[in-house]
Amino acid sequence: MQKSTSSSVWKKYLGRAFGMLLILSGLNVASAYVHTRWDLTAEKRFTLSPATIRLLKHIHEPIRIQIYLSGKLPAGFRHLSESIRDLLNNFRNYAGSRIQFSFIDPASFPDSVRSKLYDSLTAKGITPYNLQVQLSAAEGYSEKLIFPGAVLKTGNKERTIDLLESKIADNALASLNNAEALLEYKFANAIYHLQQTNPPLIGYMLGNDEPLDPRVNDALTILAKNYLVDTIPLNSYPYIPQDFKAIVFIKPEKPFTTSEKLKIDQYLMHGGKILWFVDDLNASMDSLKDKTSFIAFDKNLHLEDLFFTYGVRINPDLIQDLQCDMIPLVVGHAGNQPQIQLVPWPYFPLLAPTDNSPIVKNMNPVLGHFVNSVDTVGTPDIRKTILLRSSAYSRIIGSPVKVSWNDVRIKPDPALFQHPFIPAAVLLEGRFRSMFMNRLDQQTLDSLNHVFPQPVADSSVPTAMIVVGDGDMAMNEISAREGPLPMGNNAYTHVQYANPQFFANCLEYLTDTSGIMQSRNKTFILRLMNSTHIEQQKNLWQALNFLVPIAFGILIGAAFQMFRKKSYFTGI
Repeated sequence: MQKSTSSSVWKKYLGRAFGMLLILSGLNVASAYVHTRWDLTAEKRFTLSPATIRLLKHIHEPIRIQIYLSGKLPAGFRHLSESIRDLLNNFRNYAGSRIQFSFIDPASFPDSVRSKLYDSLTAKGITPYNLQVQLSAAEGYSEKLIFPGAVLKTGNKERTIDLLESKIADNALASLNNAEALLEYKFANAIYHLQQTNPPLIGYMLGNDEPLDPRVNDALTILAKNYLVDTIPLNSYPYIPQDFKAIVFIKPEKPFTTSEKLKIDQYLMHGGKILWFVDDLNASMDSLKDKTSFIAFDKNLHLEDLFFTYGVRINPDLIQDLQCDMIPLVVGHAGNQPQIQLVPWPYFPLLAPTDNSPIVKNMNPVLGHFVNSVDTVGTPDIRKTILLRSSAYSRIIGSPVKVSWNDVRIKPDPALFQHPFIPAAVLLEGRFRSMFMNRLDQQTLDSLNHVFPQPVADSSVPTAMIVVGDGDMAMNEISAREGPLPMGNNAYTHVQYANPQFFANCLEYLTDTSGIMQSRNKTFILRLMNSTHIEQQKNLWQALNFLVPIAFGILIGAAFQMFRKKSYFTGI
């Protein structure tokens, strides 16, 4: 009797075990076909945007991705590398085998190969970092050149991603955290452009003394990377063709005629996008080469009425900011040799990006040169978003402005810089009203309708423009030794600011039809631990981490034994 009862108990347990095995096998098979993820993070770190998912599902050809972030790395870079792996595995959930990736340690190659690889990666635009890496507890630290970048290839096309653009941030943890937040956008954007067969057409505007020389070398390079680019001489074109997805004005110097403004106006009314980099005052460092001061005077570009109608105003003033770039100043002579010292120049403000738009989200400061303040005016149909602004310690100097070397020879008084957060760039979106609404007689309208490909409109379809109160922001300096420098690069300190990213992002936003730009809106909160608190309670937490798992295991074992005894005696 006892043997029969014991046998039935074992059969019952074997049946349950077999049933559980079948359930687990079924779940395992189902998981191969159905991918389900639960993102429990507050910022939805592991959730892809709908635009990215759409892109991944429609990849036509396999894309091979090489990430040059492997081997022995500092903790922060190791975490960034792991985040990239997680992201690309997530990409594969939607794109399958069409996403292929590998991690490469450039330092692992032989010397001859490594040197060529370093040169190749640098030429592709991936900036190396010389960092201290701990080899082992016995060996200590060693210097290692790290290339935080990736190269994507499909067919004969190639795109390079610089994973870490925060080259000047004081806080390394914040820089790496921002880089992690931008991973989805950077990889999705690169894949989007690799897949693109018909890039948008961008017009570089001429006719009002806009530069077309080495000073815009970097701007034209950035344009050519993602777009088809052509020049538009505004004074000789009868109209601006709507084939151009967007047009760019960089530092015009001559006044705009009524005819030219009409062409711009009607281009906007029919859905064209415009990016403006405009100086209202004539101010440049060239004016201080042979003089100790100069007066910054109004250029009289005659754009005030056009901008005012659209809801924005570039003021005839200059922003001074205590958060500014450095310039060289002769402070004395040693024999015949001038003694040069780098000093802060408040007319070169480091403009802070806001968090109001994906254009400037997670971006470093942008360098300005003699920046005009920008105001928005009451146009209810237009949504205005401030993109760049001064620091908390800034002020406005109204026209006429006397710019003098004495501005840096005397230490500025912070009490005088009490006009914080002055706007310098603004995004305008919506249905714009034409500047020429109710201003053209019927005869003129009939004449224009024979010239323009579309009827003259009084209001626009939904469209957008970006207005920046600084023409130099999109220009680059020229070094006597190195030639044209990158946009936003200080020729003396070689500190790189975020001007190229701002310029590229503005155009990306204006021309983006995929929605991928919205993935720049991700924000990863940097949750730092209290190091003092950790040090004080270190022993307690070490003991808990050691003892709690053991105690938990003992409790589980005891509970299991009690369950077996109870089941056995119940069966008897």
